[in-house]
Amino acid sequence: MSNIWKSVKLDFSLVRPYVKTICFTMVLPVVFAAINRSLLTGISFAMCFIAMTTGYTFSITEKNSMERLYGILPIRKSDMVIGRYIFIIIMGLTALIFSLIAHPVILTILGESIGIFDYISAAVTGIFLFALYTVFQLPGYYKLGSIKGRVFMYIPVAGFLITLLPITKSPVGESKLLFTVINSPILLMLLAVIFVIAMYVVSISVSIKILKNKEM
Repeated sequence: MSNIWKSVKLDFSLVRPYVKTICFTMVLPVVFAAINRSLLTGISFAMCFIAMTTGYTFSITEKNSMERLYGILPIRKSDMVIGRYIFIIIMGLTALIFSLIAHPVILTILGESIGIFDYISAAVTGIFLFALYTVFQLPGYYKLGSIKGRVFMYIPVAGFLITLLPITKSPVGESKLLFTVINSPILLMLLAVIFVIAMYVVSISVSIKILKNKEM
């Protein structure tokens, strides 16, 4: 477990020069939420943006030819992969928490009413979409590298566009995805957690297999 956290700390060190850029990707969706007067759309936009920064660690590693360094580190490849996934998840949760605080404040100032179900549906949607983006992106980066793997950056864009599809309107005017129409917040959260865990288990397994088959 200690090796996994060492890998997480190493990834934090790699992206430190890009902290300002990452912070900007968290702030920009606030403007988008204000324009659309939608918490759900704002959160979806935020998770799309932060998911597109997951390639930083891969591009920095390739740019500085750090593959050999990773190869000689006394860390198993499986620990390196799990550590990177944990790092990416921490970034996603940070963006989600910031968005769930900042977006409602702006929307409330603009006169929008935000209910408890709006919070829950936006949070669950954000978690689910971020997981959906990254479970495809990370194996793609491990397989193709940061340059060829950039094609996987378009997955967040496609996912975000889906959230813009007009479906239903709640009493407060909040646009919802099909799976957010579930009336039970507990059931909604439970289903999301199960899907997210399942997706990450499969994605991590694929990434570990890819990395073990690559020479470092």
